[in-house]
Amino acid sequence: MASRQQLTEQDVTEKQPEAISDEAMGPAVLASAASVGLSLYYYFIRGDRQLGTFVGLWPPTILAFASYFNQRKMRRQLETLTQPGTKLREAFDSMMGNR
Repeated sequence: MASRQQLTEQDVTEKQPEAISDEAMGPAVLASAASVGLSLYYYFIRGDRQLGTFVGLWPPTILAFASYFNQRKMRRQLETLTQPGTKLREAFDSMMGNR
């Protein structure tokens, strides 16, 4: 039976890095774009500048949360591959199959 490290390496390497980031950022980008559109609607069409400005502050917040969760996911994957507590050289050797 394969070890835990080999299974996680196989799981991680099956997806391309671009696909992983697109999965994480897709809904956030759509929500941010919708928020910008809603902000422009309130600001220019409805004339409510205060609400338009408030809604216009949502996109950076949405993207910041998406980035945080994406980084957290990548950190978990990295920790499963490198096994925390090992030295960098040992982790690199085990990942490359030198051990």
